[in-house]
Amino acid sequence: MPSPSRSRSRHRAGPALFAAVAAVAGLLLAGLPATASQAADQESCRPDGLYQTPGVDVPYCSVYDADGREKMGADHPRRVIGYFTSWRTGKDGKPAYLASDIPWDKITHINYAFAHVDGGNRLSVGSDGEKNAATGMTWPGVEGAEMDPGLPYKGHFNLLNKFKKQHPDVKTMISVGGWAETGGYFADDGSRVDSGGFYSMATKADGSVNQAGIDTFADSAVDFVRKYGFNGVDIDYEYPTTMKDAGNPLDWSFANGRRAGLVKGYAALMKTLREKLDRAGAADGRHYLLSVAAPSSGYLLRGMETFQVQKYLDYVNIMSYDLHGAWNEYVGPNASLFDDGRDAELAAANVYGSAQYGGIGYLNTDWAYHYFRGSMPAGRINIGLPYYTRGHKNVQGGTDGLWGRASASTCPAGSGLTKCGDGAVGIDNLWHDLDTNGKESPAGSNPMWHAKNLEKGIVGDYVTDYGFPADTKLTGTYARKYDSTLVAPWLWNAEKKVFLSTEDEQSVGAKADYVADRGIGGAMIWELAGDYGWNAAKGQYEMGDTLTSLMYDTFRSAAPYGAKKSDADLPVRAVDVDVEFTDFKLGDSNYPITPKLRITNNTRTALPGGTEFQFDYGTSAPGNASDQSGFGTKVIHSDHTGGNAGGLKGDFHRVSLKLPAWQSLAPGATVDLAFNYYLPVSTPSNWTVTIGGTAYALAGDLARGTTVVDPGTQTPTPTPTPTGTESPGPSPSPTDGTGQCTAPAWDTASSYGGGTTVSHQGHTWKSKWWTKGEEPGTTGEWGVWQDLGAC
Repeated sequence: MPSPSRSRSRHRAGPALFAAVAAVAGLLLAGLPATASQAADQESCRPDGLYQTPGVDVPYCSVYDADGREKMGADHPRRVIGYFTSWRTGKDGKPAYLASDIPWDKITHINYAFAHVDGGNRLSVGSDGEKNAATGMTWPGVEGAEMDPGLPYKGHFNLLNKFKKQHPDVKTMISVGGWAETGGYFADDGSRVDSGGFYSMATKADGSVNQAGIDTFADSAVDFVRKYGFNGVDIDYEYPTTMKDAGNPLDWSFANGRRAGLVKGYAALMKTLREKLDRAGAADGRHYLLSVAAPSSGYLLRGMETFQVQKYLDYVNIMSYDLHGAWNEYVGPNASLFDDGRDAELAAANVYGSAQYGGIGYLNTDWAYHYFRGSMPAGRINIGLPYYTRGHKNVQGGTDGLWGRASASTCPAGSGLTKCGDGAVGIDNLWHDLDTNGKESPAGSNPMWHAKNLEKGIVGDYVTDYGFPADTKLTGTYARKYDSTLVAPWLWNAEKKVFLSTEDEQSVGAKADYVADRGIGGAMIWELAGDYGWNAAKGQYEMGDTLTSLMYDTFRSAAPYGAKKSDADLPVRAVDVDVEFTDFKLGDSNYPITPKLRITNNTRTALPGGTEFQFDYGTSAPGNASDQSGFGTKVIHSDHTGGNAGGLKGDFHRVSLKLPAWQSLAPGATVDLAFNYYLPVSTPSNWTVTIGGTAYALAGDLARGTTVVDPGTQTPTPTPTPTGTESPGPSPSPTDGTGQCTAPAWDTASSYGGGTTVSHQGHTWKSKWWTKGEEPGTTGEWGVWQDLGAC
């Protein structure tokens, strides 16, 4: 797969995050949900495919209903998640956007941006003080910004919790990282500290998992959400991919040397967060949410293997924007819903001309949704919407600029680029960042309310706040254009050759219908302060809630979202046969995508030659997966064939493969096959295996309502699993075996790496990943220790 785009995130460097952690610990705010029904069957409320920490009675019913759907209020069957940023305080003379400006009745979740990973690997918002926007700042005389005197901290956190008491169905998440603070953080004086951030906290310099750093961070995250009344944690790690030079150029010194271990570190981070949040939730009687902001670019996702972390997430927010921008010369939409078969960036890389790609364009929201739909229920996916523009100047060619070119002679300092696009500047770049020399970064970045004024030929009175003279005049006309195939509006100034990719009621309405019609969980907005409303008294557009209200109005009459991973009915009995895609090549060497598919038989029954496995993978990749190992891998059904102009028509390809006739798989045995595909897919799911004429699901799919059994029987396996409801069987005793255990005895004080074999209680055990202090026989089917049998 070519690498035409190192697509950037919308989480760009804004003003420094002056924030702090207050001194009072352990506070759970009054007025927030505190306990779930003690009589509730918590497993019945667990979302389909969500990992449950073994041995923990997670209070899912505090957040989810009996169908595993999130409870968000009677008029909110779909999510409306808005990012609320720390830096629009008004203290810099620019328009403020405070908690009182949020349309609380129109949204379901607020993501506070951003906290960071500090130098000690802890979640932080900086040192306390009156300049700390999160916990210390106040806004005297501003209506709605009066502090709640009952809280021991001030700032945004005080106001968020004040309004949450009035709107108890709205949940708040602390978002950590973003473009500017993934690999470092802003100190109290506004300077950036290049600490390594997520990169060094989760992954050591040699590429191994930094479990100690992860544990420190996860423990601090639990303390943080408890202290400040958040409902969970949103991780905005940009990006744990093996693709070289991905993410913020300021982070490359940390990231590039660790690329081989970033995916494993990311998975360990998410698993640890899930388990620690589950344990805290069980103690507190409330389920804590875990989400991520995930990339949508096929290029970035190619280096994230199969995005193995989705099982730990309540939901994923797709950053389905920044798909085109001034980091390269190709002029196109910021966040088109569909491909049109004419994307200039993809065409230059011969994506449409290669049979291996099936003509599938991978820089659009629909492609990104189907990538994640391959491994998750539609309802655990939220598409991203930008309330800001991207744009170029001096555009040559294209149709009213669309799919034209705009090359720059020099690139912004610190961008890491030697070749880039000619980004729009000045009045066409109101929300610009500064480069490392403190100069304006050309990007065509504007709030949507400013773009609406440009479209109408209006110079808003706010321009003086951004350094423009009061008598500023616009040059040329900003004509609104719209492409119905892409579902993308833009402004085209023919005189200036300026192209600004926008969103408005027509495009957001179409995207809201797309979410409603496909059972998608909802939408995520970056950022709330970019929405617009008309001020008739001033005759200009200003900050408002027009687009958010439109989504709310569409969603409130929508049916409940899709809560199941599979479109088909899968067996209710599952077996413990593990399947894993592993041994991915790194970075630009990973094309075609050729991992090993590793099958491990953890049952007590040998799988005979000819045993058939079937699974689904998403239509984000063409239906041409194969193997090179004699397993006869073939696609037996496809919901979509051909190119994807106007959208992918269905969700899954169904695949069949069989153990070779001569190859049985004994209990505890593993077999690898060489797999092959051409565009990224998230973890294949909806597995079945047919043993002795009976089809079983696989325990690893974590499907609701399944019970793990031994093949050929209806007897539940003797250890507890997160998918079943059977009581655990007895622990192995020293008399189960021969007494001739040869592996070293397990020791509670020792650390064990993945693949280590020990003996304990008359059985031999193999560790699946790094562990310390977890006793074999107590961690369950999906715990760290695999039982290799009596010895």
